[in-house]
Amino acid sequence: MEKFANVADYLASLDSMRREVAQIMRELLADAAPDATEVISYNMPAVKQSGKVLVYFAPTQKHLGFYPTSEPIVHFEQELLPYKHSKGAIQFPYDQPLPVALIRKIVQFRIEEVTKNRPRPVF
Repeated sequence: MEKFANVADYLASLDSMRREVAQIMRELLADAAPDATEVISYNMPAVKQSGKVLVYFAPTQKHLGFYPTSEPIVHFEQELLPYKHSKGAIQFPYDQPLPVALIRKIVQFRIEEVTKNRPRPVF
């Protein structure tokens, strides 16, 4: 598997359809997290803020994988019901529009989480 140095190299390796979807997500994340830095982590695009990755994403053959860590998935569980998801991943099918408002809310949740503006839940 090719190791990517940056997001531009990652995108250049994709076919045109997946590159277009990834570029849309890239722009959405840049807008939703303007203080974040674009990085490659686990060999996929991610955005990092306050020294921590907010979210990762990766286009696959059938869906855009979105990896916001587990707490946002629990927090937004009801809104995620239309999408296949697991403890740390959400699948956005290509035959449906990206849920831009939901992605923005998840990113904001992660920003608050990593910048400690929000208390962590006690279990």
